Amino acid sequence: MKRYTDCPQILRDFLTYHETIKGQSQLTISEYYLDLRMFLRFIKLMRSDLPIHTRLDDIDIRNIDIHFIEQITTSDIFDFLSYLANDRTPNPDSTTPDYGISPISRSRKLSAVKSFYKYLTVRTKQLSENPVADLEYPKLRKSLPKYLTLEQSAALLRAVSGPNEKRDYAILMIFLNCGIRRSELVGLNITDVYEDRLRVVGKGNKERFVYFGTPCRKAIDAYLPERNKKVLSDNRALFGSRDNNRISVTAVHRLVKKYLLAAGLDATQFSAHKLRHTAATMMLSGGVDVKTVQEVLGHENLNTTQIYTHIENTELKIAAEANPLSKLDFSETTQDLHEITAD
Repeated sequence: MKRYTDCPQILRDFLTYHETIKGQSQLTISEYYLDLRMFLRFIKLMRSDLPIHTRLDDIDIRNIDIHFIEQITTSDIFDFLSYLANDRTPNPDSTTPDYGISPISRSRKLSAVKSFYKYLTVRTKQLSENPVADLEYPKLRKSLPKYLTLEQSAALLRAVSGPNEKRDYAILMIFLNCGIRRSELVGLNITDVYEDRLRVVGKGNKERFVYFGTPCRKAIDAYLPERNKKVLSDNRALFGSRDNNRISVTAVHRLVKKYLLAAGLDATQFSAHKLRHTAATMMLSGGVDVKTVQEVLGHENLNTTQIYTHIENTELKIAAEANPLSKLDFSETTQDLHEITAD
């Protein structure tokens, strides 16, 4: 935890616990760090005599201890949530900054605070009371995830070209066939590729096998001879970058955006994560049950997967409306049948 030198020991202990005992990913640890650092800085600013215009990023929290934290009340946390909803800006350097962050972002930060207090009250028993135990999460607007149609997916694959064509085609095929996360794809090693499946390390370092079809197998096979000619800094990696390192999450994001634009698709509406949504939707459209899709995607909770059933229901409704029989007027049809019967 040497990299988190600007936070107090009590927070570093919490991060170490989640890294070494809970086995959380580095991305999750980093998010906990950023969210809880912001929370403690805000509380310290409210409790101090610093000038009202002091920037939150300038607050030193290294001396915060358990005595400081046990003084934090539910009212203080409501003030923090109000700050996030009304005063926090994602881009303070903008000439016209927007104030208030989204309910999803506020929920993530509240989740970090809840985890911190659970650690202090349940795991280490440093506190006897939990001021956030009964706090509800911000109400989220329910929206269906965006995904590519079959035709758009085909257009995306056709758009692949250039010096890394075989690599990029294999990456897109894995996304569209297997529905894995960007971080999971970046973490793939050559030894994770089997005859008809991939070994994937997901959130919390949980392993799962994800099967793929013949087209995906062919795409990987076409890429492997090219990959085997390269020597990477981490030579276990399945996908490498042009500077001979393991490909990064940022590089994957950029290549997906590049081919979305080349395919004539709206790159502001779609992303690598939307390809994961696309894979899930296509599985359900093809008759795969939601429990199986949950296992493929690596969702811990079935409720996370069930949003795709709403997409499927929407598509079924569209299909029903497309049926020519749905355009007949039932009353007129019934009358015609009566006349035919009478004759």
